[in-house]
Amino acid sequence: MSGAGFLAVDSGGSGLRVVVGTAVGDGSGPPGPRGLRVSGEPVRTGPRGIDPGHLLGQLLPMVRSLAEQTGMARLDTVVVGAAGLATLGEALRAELPGALARELGVRTVALAADAVTAYVGALGPRAGAVVAAGTGLIAVGTDLSRWRRADGWGHLLGDCGSGAWIGRAGLEAALRAHDGREGGSAPLLARAEECFGPAAGLPGRVYPRSDRPAVLASLAPEVALCAADDPVAARILRSAARHMADSAAAVCPAGGEPRVAVTGGLLRMGDPLLVPLGEELARRLPQARRTSAEGDPLDGSVRLATDLATGSLTLPSDERMLWVTSLPSG
Repeated sequence: MSGAGFLAVDSGGSGLRVVVGTAVGDGSGPPGPRGLRVSGEPVRTGPRGIDPGHLLGQLLPMVRSLAEQTGMARLDTVVVGAAGLATLGEALRAELPGALARELGVRTVALAADAVTAYVGALGPRAGAVVAAGTGLIAVGTDLSRWRRADGWGHLLGDCGSGAWIGRAGLEAALRAHDGREGGSAPLLARAEECFGPAAGLPGRVYPRSDRPAVLASLAPEVALCAADDPVAARILRSAARHMADSAAAVCPAGGEPRVAVTGGLLRMGDPLLVPLGEELARRLPQARRTSAEGDPLDGSVRLATDLATGSLTLPSDERMLWVTSLPSG
């Protein structure tokens, strides 16, 4: 059996990813992750925010299975990166550390917003800014003394430049073409009707959906496919790139040569988005060094857990962004 280890968790919109590992090498192997488990069920939210009971109900069996597989005798350090922690994490902060101490003997627990784990996965413990762009969009930056965030307000109030934002703008352009109003796009109308059926029925197929952001975002790749030949689609993507650069500029440290990275599924749209995004970032942040993301949010959780376990964490603490608590032993 190996010695004390860490548990790193990524809790997002598609479920849980869980890793156990060791921060230092031992007789059973080198430092780093030792095993991975994945659950396809997202953690519920309710009146108290993120549901700690539902998280634990999924997490504990996965951890015990991993412990048996890897021979981890003890887990001292846990990092949970959770979507919604900044605004929905009160119950999680109140209940999860104590429950992990009781069930697993954990001594140190860190709860991190998923935007922070995305940041650490992308840039590590360096000053800069990261835009996490998928169905939604949030930007996070730090000068290593405090965290700053921009957007992440959801598809009704923000997430400007996100997949849902691009899809909604594409549907608006499609309906303008359907009505004969200026600013419409016949190619986007054709794509929308291929995806959703006749334009007149769109409100009934979109508004009642509980997964409305994902439904809207499903049209974003169609906007990208139209952009080469359709100036309306190209303008939508240019506007999305401008919004993303605005969010990056809002959180990026002003001094030095900060690094800037963009992560998330929106990158799969390719040049129709990435070319204008590169131009807008260069215009808004000429002092920044654009870099590719080193890893994803789970990699960020692993890096945080390793740094916590070895006492080398240099990133700033913040109750809503990166909250660390030590628990009594025994």
